Amino acid sequence: MKIANSCGAILTACALFVAPAISAKEVTWKVPTSVPEGSFFYNNFLQRFSDHLAVYSEGEVKLRAFGAGVVVPAFQVYEAVQDGIVEAGHSTPSYLVNKDPTNAIFAGFPGGMSPEATITWLYEGGGLESLRQYRQETMGLHTMVVGLGTSEILAHANKPINSIADFENLKYRTSGAWAGVLKNYLKGVPTVVPPGEIYTLLQRKGVDAVEWATPGSNIMEGFHEVAPYIITPGIHQPTFVWEFFVKQETWDALSPELQGRIEDAARLTTLESYLHFAHEDMQAMDKYKEYGTQVITLDKEVIAQVRGFGHQWMQEQAREQAEKGNDKMQGLLKDYQDYQERWARNSSVLVRD
Repeated sequence: MKIANSCGAILTACALFVAPAISAKEVTWKVPTSVPEGSFFYNNFLQRFSDHLAVYSEGEVKLRAFGAGVVVPAFQVYEAVQDGIVEAGHSTPSYLVNKDPTNAIFAGFPGGMSPEATITWLYEGGGLESLRQYRQETMGLHTMVVGLGTSEILAHANKPINSIADFENLKYRTSGAWAGVLKNYLKGVPTVVPPGEIYTLLQRKGVDAVEWATPGSNIMEGFHEVAPYIITPGIHQPTFVWEFFVKQETWDALSPELQGRIEDAARLTTLESYLHFAHEDMQAMDKYKEYGTQVITLDKEVIAQVRGFGHQWMQEQAREQAEKGNDKMQGLLKDYQDYQERWARNSSVLVRD
Protein backbone atom coordinates (compact mmCIF):
# COMPACT_ATOMS: atom_id res chain seq x y z
CA MET A 1 0.00 0.00 0.00
CA LYS A 2 2.82 2.36 0.83
CA ILE A 3 4.49 1.57 -2.49
CA ALA A 4 1.22 2.22 -4.34
CA ASN A 5 0.77 5.51 -2.54
CA SER A 6 4.32 6.47 -3.35
CA CYS A 7 3.83 5.61 -7.01
CA GLY A 8 0.60 7.58 -7.04
CA ALA A 9 2.36 10.54 -5.51
CA ILE A 10 5.15 10.26 -8.06
CA LEU A 11 2.68 10.07 -10.94
CA THR A 12 0.77 13.05 -9.59
CA ALA A 13 3.98 15.01 -9.26
CA CYS A 14 4.97 14.06 -12.79
CA ALA A 15 1.59 15.19 -14.09
CA LEU A 16 1.95 18.51 -12.32
CA PHE A 17 5.41 18.89 -13.76
CA VAL A 18 4.36 18.10 -17.31
CA ALA A 19 1.23 20.32 -17.34
CA PRO A 20 3.06 23.67 -17.43
CA ALA A 21 5.12 22.54 -20.40
CA ILE A 22 1.91 21.94 -22.37
CA SER A 23 0.17 25.15 -21.29
CA ALA A 24 3.36 27.15 -21.82
CA LYS A 25 2.80 26.77 -25.56
CA GLU A 26 -0.47 28.64 -25.25
CA VAL A 27 -0.25 32.43 -25.03
CA THR A 28 -3.22 34.63 -24.19
CA TRP A 29 -2.79 38.37 -24.67
CA LYS A 30 -5.19 41.02 -23.43
CA VAL A 31 -5.50 43.52 -26.27
CA PRO A 32 -7.23 46.89 -25.96
CA THR A 33 -7.84 48.90 -29.10
CA SER A 34 -8.66 52.54 -29.74
CA VAL A 35 -12.09 52.05 -31.32
CA PRO A 36 -15.38 50.75 -29.88
CA GLU A 37 -16.05 47.03 -29.95
CA GLY A 38 -18.21 46.05 -32.91
CA SER A 39 -17.34 49.15 -34.92
CA PHE A 40 -16.28 49.05 -38.57
CA PHE A 41 -12.62 49.46 -37.64
CA TYR A 42 -12.80 46.92 -34.82
CA ASN A 43 -14.32 44.19 -36.97
CA ASN A 44 -12.18 44.84 -40.01
CA PHE A 45 -8.87 45.08 -38.16
CA LEU A 46 -8.65 43.52 -34.71
CA GLN A 47 -11.41 40.92 -34.99
CA ARG A 48 -10.17 39.82 -38.41
CA PHE A 49 -6.62 39.53 -37.04
CA SER A 50 -7.81 37.52 -34.03
CA ASP A 51 -9.61 35.08 -36.32
CA HIS A 52 -6.60 34.65 -38.60
CA LEU A 53 -4.22 34.32 -35.65
CA ALA A 54 -6.23 31.45 -34.18
CA VAL A 55 -5.70 29.53 -37.44
CA TYR A 56 -2.13 30.53 -38.22
CA SER A 57 -0.84 29.91 -34.69
CA GLU A 58 -2.81 26.65 -34.44
CA GLY A 59 -4.32 27.86 -31.19
CA GLU A 60 -0.99 28.78 -29.57
CA VAL A 61 -1.83 32.50 -29.44
CA LYS A 62 -5.22 33.76 -28.33
CA LEU A 63 -6.38 37.34 -28.05
CA ARG A 64 -8.76 38.78 -25.47
CA ALA A 65 -9.80 41.91 -27.30
CA PHE A 66 -11.34 44.95 -25.62
CA GLY A 67 -12.93 48.00 -27.18
CA ALA A 68 -11.83 51.54 -26.47
CA GLY A 69 -12.14 52.64 -22.85
CA VAL A 70 -12.93 49.21 -21.40
CA VAL A 71 -9.44 48.51 -20.05
CA VAL A 72 -7.54 51.70 -20.88
CA PRO A 73 -8.50 55.03 -22.52
CA ALA A 74 -8.55 55.03 -26.32
CA PHE A 75 -5.52 57.29 -26.65
CA GLN A 76 -3.34 55.45 -24.10
CA VAL A 77 -3.03 51.98 -25.61
CA TYR A 78 0.68 52.30 -26.43
CA GLU A 79 1.47 53.42 -22.89
CA ALA A 80 -0.59 50.57 -21.42
CA VAL A 81 1.62 48.01 -23.18
CA GLN A 82 4.80 49.82 -22.20
CA ASP A 83 3.68 49.92 -18.56
CA GLY A 84 2.76 46.24 -18.55
CA ILE A 85 -0.94 46.84 -17.87
CA VAL A 86 -1.77 44.64 -20.88
CA GLU A 87 0.31 42.26 -22.98
CA ALA A 88 -0.53 43.73 -26.38
CA GLY A 89 -2.25 46.69 -27.99
CA HIS A 90 -3.87 47.80 -31.22
CA SER A 91 -3.87 51.47 -32.15
CA THR A 92 -2.71 53.98 -34.73
CA PRO A 93 0.38 56.21 -34.77
CA SER A 94 -2.02 59.08 -35.54
CA TYR A 95 -2.65 59.25 -31.79
CA LEU A 96 1.06 59.74 -31.09
CA VAL A 97 1.67 62.65 -33.50
CA ASN A 98 1.14 65.31 -30.83
CA LYS A 99 3.80 63.65 -28.67
CA ASP A 100 6.25 63.02 -31.49
CA PRO A 101 5.50 64.24 -35.05
CA THR A 102 7.76 61.50 -36.44
CA ASN A 103 4.71 59.25 -36.11
CA ALA A 104 2.96 61.21 -38.87
CA ILE A 105 5.30 59.57 -41.39
CA PHE A 106 3.71 56.22 -40.61
CA ALA A 107 0.24 57.51 -39.74
CA GLY A 108 -0.32 59.30 -43.03
CA PHE A 109 -0.31 63.08 -43.39
CA PRO A 110 -1.62 65.81 -45.71
CA GLY A 111 0.23 65.36 -48.99
CA GLY A 112 1.40 61.88 -48.08
CA MET A 113 1.35 58.79 -50.26
CA SER A 114 -1.75 57.06 -51.57
CA PRO A 115 -2.85 53.75 -50.01
CA GLU A 116 -1.44 51.86 -53.00
CA ALA A 117 1.95 53.52 -52.68
CA THR A 118 2.00 53.26 -48.87
CA ILE A 119 1.30 49.54 -48.70
CA THR A 120 4.02 48.96 -51.30
CA TRP A 121 6.47 51.14 -49.38
CA LEU A 122 5.73 49.30 -46.14
CA TYR A 123 6.11 45.74 -47.44
CA GLU A 124 8.56 46.18 -50.31
CA GLY A 125 10.28 49.52 -49.79
CA GLY A 126 11.56 49.12 -46.23
CA GLY A 127 8.84 51.16 -44.52
CA LEU A 128 7.79 48.41 -42.11
CA GLU A 129 11.40 47.75 -41.10
CA SER A 130 11.83 51.47 -40.37
CA LEU A 131 8.66 51.51 -38.28
CA ARG A 132 9.78 48.47 -36.30
CA GLN A 133 13.20 49.92 -35.61
CA TYR A 134 11.66 53.22 -34.55
CA ARG A 135 9.19 51.56 -32.15
CA GLN A 136 11.90 49.37 -30.63
CA GLU A 137 14.35 52.23 -30.12
CA THR A 138 11.90 54.81 -28.80
CA MET A 139 9.25 52.71 -27.02
CA GLY A 140 10.70 49.25 -26.47
CA LEU A 141 7.92 47.67 -28.55
CA HIS A 142 7.79 45.15 -31.35
CA THR A 143 5.15 46.22 -33.84
CA MET A 144 3.33 44.84 -36.85
CA VAL A 145 0.98 46.56 -39.26
CA VAL A 146 -2.53 45.21 -38.67
CA GLY A 147 -4.77 47.35 -40.82
CA LEU A 148 -4.29 49.88 -43.58
CA GLY A 149 -7.11 52.04 -44.85
CA THR A 150 -8.21 53.79 -47.98
CA SER A 151 -8.39 57.57 -48.28
CA GLU A 152 -10.70 59.31 -45.85
CA ILE A 153 -13.43 61.82 -46.62
CA LEU A 154 -11.89 65.27 -46.29
CA ALA A 155 -14.99 66.68 -44.63
CA HIS A 156 -18.65 66.24 -43.88
CA ALA A 157 -19.61 69.90 -43.86
CA ASN A 158 -22.45 72.26 -43.09
CA LYS A 159 -21.15 74.68 -45.70
CA PRO A 160 -19.48 74.18 -49.12
CA ILE A 161 -15.68 74.13 -49.34
CA ASN A 162 -14.25 74.84 -52.78
CA SER A 163 -11.19 77.05 -52.38
CA ILE A 164 -8.27 77.73 -50.07
CA ALA A 165 -10.11 80.79 -48.80
CA ASP A 166 -13.03 78.61 -47.64
CA PHE A 167 -10.81 77.02 -44.98
CA GLU A 168 -10.21 80.36 -43.26
CA ASN A 169 -12.01 80.54 -39.87
CA LEU A 170 -13.58 77.16 -40.62
CA LYS A 171 -14.49 75.43 -37.34
CA TYR A 172 -13.29 71.92 -38.06
CA ARG A 173 -13.22 68.77 -35.93
CA THR A 174 -9.88 67.09 -36.63
CA SER A 175 -6.57 66.08 -35.06
CA GLY A 176 -2.95 65.21 -35.79
CA ALA A 177 -0.93 66.63 -38.66
CA TRP A 178 -3.99 67.95 -40.46
CA ALA A 179 -4.90 70.09 -37.44
CA GLY A 180 -1.44 71.69 -37.63
CA VAL A 181 -1.70 72.35 -41.36
CA LEU A 182 -5.24 73.71 -41.02
CA LYS A 183 -4.23 76.12 -38.26
CA ASN A 184 -0.80 77.22 -39.47
CA TYR A 185 -1.36 77.56 -43.21
CA LEU A 186 -5.09 77.66 -43.91
CA LYS A 187 -6.10 79.82 -40.92
CA GLY A 188 -8.77 77.35 -39.90
CA VAL A 189 -9.92 76.60 -36.35
CA PRO A 190 -9.29 72.95 -35.47
CA THR A 191 -11.01 71.38 -32.49
CA VAL A 192 -10.66 67.89 -31.03
CA VAL A 193 -13.56 65.92 -29.58
CA PRO A 194 -13.91 62.19 -28.86
CA PRO A 195 -15.41 60.06 -31.64
CA GLY A 196 -18.66 59.58 -29.76
CA GLU A 197 -19.35 63.33 -29.78
CA ILE A 198 -18.70 64.05 -33.48
CA TYR A 199 -22.23 63.38 -34.76
CA THR A 200 -23.91 65.59 -32.15
CA LEU A 201 -21.40 68.39 -32.67
CA LEU A 202 -22.00 68.38 -36.41
CA GLN A 203 -25.76 68.09 -36.02
CA ARG A 204 -25.93 71.07 -33.67
CA LYS A 205 -23.59 73.07 -35.93
CA GLY A 206 -21.03 73.36 -33.17
CA VAL A 207 -18.52 73.00 -36.01
CA ASP A 208 -18.65 73.73 -39.71
CA ALA A 209 -17.01 70.47 -40.74
CA VAL A 210 -15.69 67.18 -39.39
CA GLU A 211 -13.35 64.48 -40.61
CA TRP A 212 -13.38 60.97 -39.23
CA ALA A 213 -12.64 58.11 -41.62
CA THR A 214 -13.40 56.53 -44.97
CA PRO A 215 -16.69 56.65 -46.91
CA GLY A 216 -17.54 53.07 -45.97
CA SER A 217 -16.89 53.69 -42.30
CA ASN A 218 -18.48 57.13 -42.09
CA ILE A 219 -21.78 56.05 -43.58
CA MET A 220 -22.35 53.92 -40.50
CA GLU A 221 -21.90 57.03 -38.35
CA GLY A 222 -24.67 58.88 -40.22
CA PHE A 223 -22.80 62.17 -40.72
CA HIS A 224 -24.47 62.59 -44.12
CA GLU A 225 -27.82 62.75 -42.37
CA VAL A 226 -26.93 65.99 -40.56
CA ALA A 227 -24.54 67.71 -43.02
CA PRO A 228 -25.43 68.41 -46.67
CA TYR A 229 -21.89 68.41 -48.12
CA ILE A 230 -19.08 65.90 -48.56
CA ILE A 231 -15.67 67.25 -49.56
CA THR A 232 -13.19 65.05 -51.45
CA PRO A 233 -10.53 63.80 -52.02
CA GLY A 234 -9.07 62.89 -48.62
CA ILE A 235 -5.79 64.73 -49.08
CA HIS A 236 -5.63 65.37 -45.33
CA GLN A 237 -5.40 61.59 -44.70
CA PRO A 238 -4.60 59.74 -47.94
CA THR A 239 -4.30 56.53 -45.95
CA PHE A 240 -3.78 55.41 -42.37
CA VAL A 241 -1.95 52.62 -40.62
CA TRP A 242 -2.88 50.66 -37.50
CA GLU A 243 -0.38 48.69 -35.45
CA PHE A 244 -0.46 45.60 -33.26
CA PHE A 245 2.36 45.71 -30.71
CA VAL A 246 3.87 43.93 -27.72
CA LYS A 247 6.90 44.58 -25.57
CA GLN A 248 10.10 43.55 -27.31
CA GLU A 249 10.90 41.02 -24.56
CA THR A 250 7.45 39.49 -24.99
CA TRP A 251 8.14 39.04 -28.68
CA ASP A 252 11.64 37.68 -28.12
CA ALA A 253 10.26 34.97 -25.80
CA LEU A 254 8.34 33.42 -28.71
CA SER A 255 9.87 30.83 -31.01
CA PRO A 256 10.96 32.04 -34.47
CA GLU A 257 8.39 29.72 -36.04
CA LEU A 258 5.54 31.22 -33.99
CA GLN A 259 6.78 34.73 -34.70
CA GLY A 260 6.59 33.98 -38.41
CA ARG A 261 3.04 32.70 -38.13
CA ILE A 262 1.94 35.82 -36.28
CA GLU A 263 3.58 38.00 -38.92
CA ASP A 264 1.78 36.07 -41.67
CA ALA A 265 -1.58 36.58 -39.94
CA ALA A 266 -0.86 40.30 -39.60
CA ARG A 267 0.05 40.68 -43.28
CA LEU A 268 -3.05 38.79 -44.44
CA THR A 269 -5.24 40.91 -42.18
CA THR A 270 -3.80 44.13 -43.57
CA LEU A 271 -4.27 43.10 -47.19
CA GLU A 272 -7.81 41.84 -46.66
CA SER A 273 -8.85 44.86 -44.61
CA TYR A 274 -7.57 47.24 -47.29
CA LEU A 275 -9.60 45.45 -49.96
CA HIS A 276 -12.67 45.49 -47.72
CA PHE A 277 -12.33 49.23 -47.14
CA ALA A 278 -12.14 49.88 -50.89
CA HIS A 279 -15.17 47.71 -51.62
CA GLU A 280 -17.29 49.35 -48.93
CA ASP A 281 -16.17 52.85 -50.00
CA MET A 282 -17.47 52.40 -53.54
CA GLN A 283 -20.85 51.25 -52.30
CA ALA A 284 -21.01 54.07 -49.75
CA MET A 285 -20.38 56.78 -52.34
CA ASP A 286 -23.39 55.56 -54.33
CA LYS A 287 -25.51 55.66 -51.17
CA TYR A 288 -24.42 59.21 -50.33
CA LYS A 289 -25.48 60.39 -53.78
CA GLU A 290 -28.78 58.52 -53.57
CA TYR A 291 -29.42 60.21 -50.23
CA GLY A 292 -28.97 63.60 -51.87
CA THR A 293 -25.64 64.58 -50.32
CA GLN A 294 -23.72 67.03 -52.49
CA VAL A 295 -20.21 65.71 -53.19
CA ILE A 296 -17.67 68.45 -53.88
CA THR A 297 -14.34 67.51 -55.48
CA LEU A 298 -11.61 70.09 -54.98
CA ASP A 299 -9.83 71.51 -58.01
CA LYS A 300 -6.36 70.21 -58.80
CA GLU A 301 -4.80 73.57 -57.90
CA VAL A 302 -6.36 73.50 -54.43
CA ILE A 303 -5.30 69.89 -53.92
CA ALA A 304 -1.71 70.66 -54.91
CA GLN A 305 -1.54 73.64 -52.58
CA VAL A 306 -2.87 71.73 -49.57
CA ARG A 307 -0.51 68.82 -50.23
CA GLY A 308 2.37 71.27 -50.44
CA PHE A 309 1.42 72.73 -47.07
CA GLY A 310 1.42 69.21 -45.66
CA HIS A 311 4.98 68.52 -46.76
CA GLN A 312 6.04 71.95 -45.51
CA TRP A 313 4.57 71.20 -42.08
CA MET A 314 6.38 67.86 -41.95
CA GLN A 315 9.71 69.42 -42.89
CA GLU A 316 9.29 72.10 -40.24
CA GLN A 317 8.54 69.46 -37.61
CA ALA A 318 11.62 67.48 -38.67
CA ARG A 319 13.81 70.58 -38.32
CA GLU A 320 12.41 71.31 -34.88
CA GLN A 321 13.08 67.72 -33.80
CA ALA A 322 16.66 67.98 -35.08
CA GLU A 323 17.17 71.19 -33.12
CA LYS A 324 16.12 69.26 -30.01
CA GLY A 325 18.77 66.65 -30.74
CA ASN A 326 16.51 64.12 -32.43
CA ASP A 327 17.45 63.70 -36.09
CA LYS A 328 15.48 60.48 -36.64
CA MET A 329 12.53 62.26 -38.20
CA GLN A 330 14.65 63.95 -40.87
CA GLY A 331 16.13 60.62 -41.99
CA LEU A 332 12.81 58.79 -42.00
CA LEU A 333 11.02 61.64 -43.77
CA LYS A 334 13.68 61.76 -46.50
CA ASP A 335 13.31 58.03 -47.11
CA TYR A 336 9.53 58.39 -47.27
CA GLN A 337 9.61 61.38 -49.61
CA ASP A 338 12.20 59.77 -51.88
CA TYR A 339 9.92 56.75 -52.27
CA GLN A 340 6.91 58.99 -52.87
CA GLU A 341 8.78 60.96 -55.53
CA ARG A 342 9.84 57.78 -57.31
CA TRP A 343 6.28 56.48 -57.20
CA ALA A 344 4.88 59.75 -58.57
CA ARG A 345 7.52 59.81 -61.30
CA ASN A 346 6.79 56.31 -62.54
CA SER A 347 3.20 55.43 -61.57
CA SER A 348 1.74 56.79 -64.81
CA VAL A 349 2.40 53.30 -66.16
CA LEU A 350 -0.39 51.99 -63.89
CA VAL A 351 -3.92 51.82 -65.27
CA ARG A 352 -6.58 53.57 -63.21
CA ASP A 353 -10.32 53.37 -63.82
